[in-house]
Amino acid sequence: MITTAAVAAPGADGFSLVQVELDELRPDEVLVDVVAVGMCHTDISAASGVIPYPLPGVLGHEGAGRVRAVGSAVTRCAPGDAVLMSFTSCGRCAACRGGHPAYCVNHLPWNLLGGTRPDGTVPLGWDGDEPLHAHFFGQSSFAHNAVADERSIVRLDPDTTDEDLARYAPLGCGMQTGAGAILNVLQPAPDDTVVVSGAGAVGLAAVMAAAAASVQRIVVVDRVASRLELASELGAMHTIDASQVDTAAELARITEGAGVGFAVETTGNIGVLETMIANLAVGGTCAVIGAPRAGSRASFDVNAHLPGRRILGVTLGDSDPSASFRC
Repeated sequence: MITTAAVAAPGADGFSLVQVELDELRPDEVLVDVVAVGMCHTDISAASGVIPYPLPGVLGHEGAGRVRAVGSAVTRCAPGDAVLMSFTSCGRCAACRGGHPAYCVNHLPWNLLGGTRPDGTVPLGWDGDEPLHAHFFGQSSFAHNAVADERSIVRLDPDTTDEDLARYAPLGCGMQTGAGAILNVLQPAPDDTVVVSGAGAVGLAAVMAAAAASVQRIVVVDRVASRLELASELGAMHTIDASQVDTAAELARITEGAGVGFAVETTGNIGVLETMIANLAVGGTCAVIGAPRAGSRASFDVNAHLPGRRILGVTLGDSDPSASFRC
């Protein structure tokens, strides 16, 4: 089957629409007609080389669409089903068996860095001079059609429309990452203080989740006024424009010097991360979500962390897509 995909090439500025050939489905794979796909910062980072994904390749990991065909062993969905695509996992390791597939032992090679199926083959082919990489998050949905792992698939309500699919697509990564950081990982109480750095899709999902959890003091830090306005509409009680004021001073003022109980860092900016860490309250936790360039290092005061302050990495909100979505 021939389809059109958006290919990211080394050193290129953006993507090129190219005809590619889809491989035959393996027993555990699903062919999806893609209706909508979100553009995540992770896609941009992979395309630009910040994340060392092999290029040329087909990215995209917030896909939504309808099933065209299924492999012989697939049980999660059937042709015609509306589906959401998310990350893949092995289903067999201790993390997967324990309900934490985002921490699958195979997460990085199978989702983010490998560019192939687990056996080294690629579900897409083309006429380019270099091998084409795919299987990004088990889907590579920057295409009209995607070959997805069954474990990347979430079956949606039979009444789901194409308009619904366009809204649901970002649930596969951005929304579940931000909301999951709050609901699955940090679990703040109503009287806690939550600060979110970065009011993009992930950060705003964290804001909405914190508001849904009745957190009374939600603070959002960004440099874009329109994003801060939206954050206020979605539940933020305080906003900090980092281009106008000193973030640390504002956090000290808002918390009356006590520090922040929970911080959610989504920007991937090392300076911002260090500011969030430095302003934690005793016993506070900073959830690190934003990914800087591979190999980046941040610093913190070791002694300041002895009274229970914590830095915690979070992938995809520690979510299990098959249990997280009820659409």
